[in-house]
Amino acid sequence: MRVLARLLAPKVIAHAHCDLPCGVYDPAQARIEAESVKAIIQKYQDSTDPEFRTRCLIIKEERSELVKHHLWVLWTDYFKPPHFDKYPQLHQLFNEATKLAGAAGTKGTVDVGKADQLLGKIEEISKIFWETKQA
Repeated sequence: MRVLARLLAPKVIAHAHCDLPCGVYDPAQARIEAESVKAIIQKYQDSTDPEFRTRCLIIKEERSELVKHHLWVLWTDYFKPPHFDKYPQLHQLFNEATKLAGAAGTKGTVDVGKADQLLGKIEEISKIFWETKQA
């Protein structure tokens, strides 16, 4: 049993501040989905076709959920305590952004203003993200 454990033990231990070496995280994923949400809301508002509008709502809700997913991955997997110490507003930004992508935001409304607010929060998170990449 010890021989097997020794054979399966890692030969090299890698250390990183995130769960994978950097380069796999990017707030652009959340931004792209949020831009899609905004475009869908605009198409919804421009149409009077009930079937098309129903499809818009379904896709908008799916895309809003993807925004939340991408934000949560950044929040929980990329950003670490030193980031939150340096940027004390970061938790609040993520909380506000995920709520803007949720039922009280783009997932539950067709208000393009909510989509713009969401994009603004993602932009603030993105600025901090890229600052942390320079450190």
